[in-house]
Amino acid sequence: MFKEIWQQRLKLVEERLPIELTSNPSLDKTLGEAMSYSLMAGGKRMRPILLMAATDAVGGRGEDFLTVACAIEMIHTYSLIHDDLPAMDNDDYRRGKLTNHKVYGDGMAVLAGDALLTLAFETVLRQQGASDAVKLAVVREFSVAAGQSGMVGGQAMDLEAEGRRIPLEELRRLHMGKTGALFRAAIRSGALLAGADSKQLAALTEYADKFGLAFQITDDILDVVGDAAVIGKPVGSDERNEKSTYVTLTSLDEARNLARQTVDEALAALALFGNEAEFLREIVRRLMAREK
Repeated sequence: MFKEIWQQRLKLVEERLPIELTSNPSLDKTLGEAMSYSLMAGGKRMRPILLMAATDAVGGRGEDFLTVACAIEMIHTYSLIHDDLPAMDNDDYRRGKLTNHKVYGDGMAVLAGDALLTLAFETVLRQQGASDAVKLAVVREFSVAAGQSGMVGGQAMDLEAEGRRIPLEELRRLHMGKTGALFRAAIRSGALLAGADSKQLAALTEYADKFGLAFQITDDILDVVGDAAVIGKPVGSDERNEKSTYVTLTSLDEARNLARQTVDEALAALALFGNEAEFLREIVRRLMAREK
């Protein structure tokens, strides 16, 4: 059932993304092509699917908020374009394809990322079936997650951490911003769109934080033992860029143990929910199988 739901929602997102992308056409043809090149490059679409799953968990219907789900994928894609730039991680491939700057040049890649980020907020405001107050709350969630308190702040910490060994707590704060913030925004926004009460929102926020941590730990593990053809990005880039990771600061075995513990904590956070949160339970369980 899990795989069927994932594939169904993945298909919905893939079909809707080009519609949302072209709702306000770009003035420049090349810019539009660069935006589409990365946005439509495939991937798991985990953040949109998590948003819809959080909606389900509080009694809503995830598919009803596909527009907002597409918006958070735009923000994620913007972050990938910028993360791959020579001034950042300097990666040549993403999801088995040349990275955006390798095709369109550094300047156009920066602009494509900028355009996707700003388009995301416009897209949220087009969501039908949500009040203006709720859409404003979602915009705030996305803004905080994408800005200096979230992804951008985490990326800044990441740049400053290159070439030095940082404390584990600093690494945790770095990834709470760079990676975890957007997961948190996806899950909290899905809950808000479905009218979650304060207890439900608090529980899902705790789940989101633990999910983001478990995701990052397993991502660090994958950078050591993964297959580039499977994970869609180069293996060993952390070592090449002299980055501190959960593996380098502890060990491979300790990182795996920490990942298992964090998955268990994420599952515990969902205790007040019934079967409606089973998809969220299963997706965090499956993080431990990412390296296989």
